[in-house]
Amino acid sequence: MKVTNWGNYPVIDALVHSPLTIEEASLAVRSSSELIARGLGRCYGDSSLNHTILSTLRLNHILQFDEEQGLLTCESGVSLAEILETFVPRGWFLPVTPGTKFVTVGGAIASDVHGKNHHIVGPFSNFVHSIKILLADGSILTCSRTEHEELFYATCGGMGLTGIILEATFSLIKIETAYIRQRIIKTNNIDETFEQFEKNKQWTYSVAWIDCLAQGSTLGRSALILGEHATKEELGYRYRNPLTIEKPLSATVPLFFPNFVLNTYSVRLFNMLRYASYIAGDSIVEYEPFFYPLDRILGWNRIYGKRGFTQYQFVLPKNKSYEGLKTVLNRIAESGEGSFLAVLKLFGQQNGILSFPQEGYTLALDFPLTEKALSLFTELDAIVTSYGGRLYLTKDVRMKKEVFERGYPLLPQFLDIKRKYDPQKKFLSLQSRRIGIV
Repeated sequence: MKVTNWGNYPVIDALVHSPLTIEEASLAVRSSSELIARGLGRCYGDSSLNHTILSTLRLNHILQFDEEQGLLTCESGVSLAEILETFVPRGWFLPVTPGTKFVTVGGAIASDVHGKNHHIVGPFSNFVHSIKILLADGSILTCSRTEHEELFYATCGGMGLTGIILEATFSLIKIETAYIRQRIIKTNNIDETFEQFEKNKQWTYSVAWIDCLAQGSTLGRSALILGEHATKEELGYRYRNPLTIEKPLSATVPLFFPNFVLNTYSVRLFNMLRYASYIAGDSIVEYEPFFYPLDRILGWNRIYGKRGFTQYQFVLPKNKSYEGLKTVLNRIAESGEGSFLAVLKLFGQQNGILSFPQEGYTLALDFPLTEKALSLFTELDAIVTSYGGRLYLTKDVRMKKEVFERGYPLLPQFLDIKRKYDPQKKFLSLQSRRIGIV
């Protein structure tokens, strides 16, 4: 069957196993010479693609919940959306969430996803207590920070290359309401953007949308969005059911847009209108539009056309973030290859072996896959690596081996662990071949 991920590139023919039980998953692994696990396919590139795939979507049962400690045990195919639907009305929320809820628990661990609160709490793996993994020989191991810990740390952020994640136990956090106390601060340039990030880093959640085509004195102008889980007292008596929200209305992009729709002029106009649309001030909003604004537009990836698109996301060390981001933004503005989505976040301490975040600032930008954009990425690679940064594997579809190796100095440690638990190199993806994890 034809398979592709969220960026709609590449599209490959693949044999897809869809096991209903752990026994069926074990049989699929033992009978395959190589394969990779895949959940909802929301990684942008080829990190969950292989010509043999094991889909975890039918391994989607919630197994146990400890109400006193907030510990959830579930199979890896359970989505974050299902967890939210089940537990928000009971007063629990995800401790870390990426910008989409349409991600499986297995995918969240394999990517060691981060959210708007990384500078405060770190990545998803900080809240994972244990993982049950199906290894290359068909055996199953439970790993944690105290049991097979090297496998645990290699699996969190290991892009599925250590084995098939079957189950996980992780913490949820207690909330009083399903609402967020939000503050929007508009900045006129990158200097003000950095100043406001640092001034407001005590907020649990922070993210900035950047006008990546602004130049000169307005380079890096942004809308910084801050948030905290709202309390019942902050909601007041206007909300009868503080843990219940209306099901959000959604729209669907039914067809791929023609390629000519996205061009320098349309992106520049969109950026100008979007910057103007943000209204500075405080408000109370439902958690859905705060955490998952794009999830309301189903199939929004089709906007980029059949050629596909990618997200270029990188992180720079904190002491080099300001100069590095100025250099990157200037180069993007000069190229005219603007992005509809340009999101800046602040990261805290590094965690794990191949986990993406390191202390500093990360910028994520969506681009259609054109020859001009690919040429720009090569230039950006050189800038990012010169400042000591690295690219996010979950968003990558074209990074070269040398760029990967420069950005991930703990790669030799990961390879040693992979050789121990997967000596025959059974768990492979198109990405792992391209960047040399074989």
